[in-house]
Amino acid sequence: MAFAGILKDADIAAAIKDCAAADSFNYKTFFVKCGLSAKSSDEVKKAFFVIDQDKSGFIEEDELKFFLQTFKAGARALTDAETKAFLAAGDEDGDGMIGVDEFAVLVKA
Repeated sequence: MAFAGILKDADIAAAIKDCAAADSFNYKTFFVKCGLSAKSSDEVKKAFFVIDQDKSGFIEEDELKFFLQTFKAGARALTDAETKAFLAAGDEDGDGMIGVDEFAVLVKA
């Protein structure tokens, strides 16, 4: 598990279950439920680099679409509306991507 040592499997499973229905994803609720919002800034940065699948240093829209699947294989993809809302919430500088500092702000929001 990519989040081993950072998050508990049971917390991840509960957070994924909470947003199993299409258009039910809320990043604030998800980060609280999976336990990420309570983690240290170093642990949040480690989580960012797990989600940054292409190792570009940014989380792009296509990585956000499959955000839940980075937490648990078989989880659903985010809808286009959820993906765009998630990106808009995290992209503070308007470059169309979420950097590590923007992600840390989003997790702690």
